[in-house]
Amino acid sequence: MNFYIVIPAHNEEAFISKTLKSLAKQTLLPKKLVVVNDNSTDETDAIVDDFSKRHTWISQVISKSSDQHLPGSKIINAFYKGFETLDNSYDIICKFDADLIFPENYLEKLAEHFRNDSKLGMASGFCYIEKNNEWVLENLTNKDHIRGALKAYRKDCFKQIGQLKPSMGWDTVDELLAKYHGWHIKTDESLHIKHLKPTGQSYNKASKYLQGEAMYRMRYGFWITLISALKLASKKRSFRLFKDYMAGYFKAKSSNTEFLVSKDEGKFIRDLRWEGIRNKFY
Repeated sequence: MNFYIVIPAHNEEAFISKTLKSLAKQTLLPKKLVVVNDNSTDETDAIVDDFSKRHTWISQVISKSSDQHLPGSKIINAFYKGFETLDNSYDIICKFDADLIFPENYLEKLAEHFRNDSKLGMASGFCYIEKNNEWVLENLTNKDHIRGALKAYRKDCFKQIGQLKPSMGWDTVDELLAKYHGWHIKTDESLHIKHLKPTGQSYNKASKYLQGEAMYRMRYGFWITLISALKLASKKRSFRLFKDYMAGYFKAKSSNTEFLVSKDEGKFIRDLRWEGIRNKFY
């Protein structure tokens, strides 16, 4: 099973070598891995170049974009600059972050899951972060959602969902559209990935409304947005974030921002979300 991996990276000199080293030690090696060095001003370039000299399946793309670290469009645009350099001979396409340490059997276990279920569209392990010298489950992780840091897609699923949306919420709408098309999602809690940099640590203040905008663009509607915003803000322990999310939703609604999904897909997403909410109480 051919794994192709794209890793967007911006000033990741502190982490990228650990990520690449863990992937170079896989019991099932990726066929191709491309790092998209996106406007880095540190030693990311030299580190990746060193790995590419030692491993022929690793390459690097130098990309110049703004130095604003906005979630969504920036990272997906970088992903595509790497993806466009790859051929079509992949079975699984992965978008990984540059601050992860994978267990040595990670790709082998994913391949096993994909082989065992022909309708498995996406799969991953669980992210752990270091707290008080211990590796603990990152609080944004749950068994029903694959983190944006470690996405792996079966080719047919990747194509059917329209690939990745260059927008905040890309790592939620991909799963919702996969389910819309009948694909399964799997998270393997036995696969522990060390996440070296907590999610959102380098997002700037301009991104604070984008989560609410994404909920609007996924056609959540008011009530599901309200519940989702409360849940997410409580996980991050910030009521201010809740207000920002709702402000982003209403801003997008008032400006008739373009939706990410069709009306039929939106109805499916709302029904799925309401089902999940009801299941919390039964």
